[in-house]
Amino acid sequence: MKPIKNFNELIAHLEQRGTRGRVAVVWASDSSTQLAVCKALEHAFVDAIFVGCRNEIEQNKRLMAHSDHITFVEASDKDEAAAKAVALIREKQADILMKGMINTDNLLRCVLNKETGIIPAGRVLTHITAAFLPQYPKMLCFTDSAVIPYPTQQQREMQVSYISYVCHALGIEEPRIALTHCSEKVQEKHFPFTAGYQEIIEKARAGAYGKCIVDGPMDVKTACSRKNMLEKGLSSPIDGEADALIFPDIEAGNMFYKTITLFCNAATAAILQGPLCPVVMPSRADNHMAKYYSLALAAL
Repeated sequence: MKPIKNFNELIAHLEQRGTRGRVAVVWASDSSTQLAVCKALEHAFVDAIFVGCRNEIEQNKRLMAHSDHITFVEASDKDEAAAKAVALIREKQADILMKGMINTDNLLRCVLNKETGIIPAGRVLTHITAAFLPQYPKMLCFTDSAVIPYPTQQQREMQVSYISYVCHALGIEEPRIALTHCSEKVQEKHFPFTAGYQEIIEKARAGAYGKCIVDGPMDVKTACSRKNMLEKGLSSPIDGEADALIFPDIEAGNMFYKTITLFCNAATAAILQGPLCPVVMPSRADNHMAKYYSLALAAL
């Protein structure tokens, strides 16, 4: 499989693969979620299970043109819809979970429930974004801009593991994963998390995260520009060609996400990793294309 470098290639790959993931959509009463699912149905990489608000969905003629690939699960309110959708995942009747018009907290409460949720023991919930920036020659993945405020060492190791998995799914044989910071120096006194980077690098060399290259600390320009790296007189196996960035905290990750989408016209897809299935958990500001691409990434 050749590396997928943009979202058009991702959609083409899913069409060529010819399989459909079963997506359980929680309370899809909004037009952008309906349009995202509709486009996925048109490109034949999902079957849709709409949980709740059946009447609203049946009024969408474009959606119902694909009724052979649509099923409904009745739910009286959003919380019941979330619980039933999570149960579909747990019972292996669906492969992907997607948020519609329900508060994130309400859906995550069902996902994280210790008795009926879908987080296996020993795993953590984290947010991974895949972005296509017109000026970068390939997809760039990064974590975490939405879930973990200040990752512990264990959580950061899981982030590296998950993002390596996503990169491999995108066809990248040996992803280059940069552990980011505001400089290239370990600064344990002021930034204690940088002291843990070396342990992650050593585990990566031992194969703990699959076939990948991990290095850091380094800033984003060093990670993504060989010219910048050389100008600083630095050497790194990342070589200015990062496939993925691990941000130190949610503030850095979130500001990067908002900056590239606002000022760089970046196209993005975002999923939650850690549960039994990928979870499409769009931001309130995401348009239907971001939701559509997120669904495509989850289907991959």
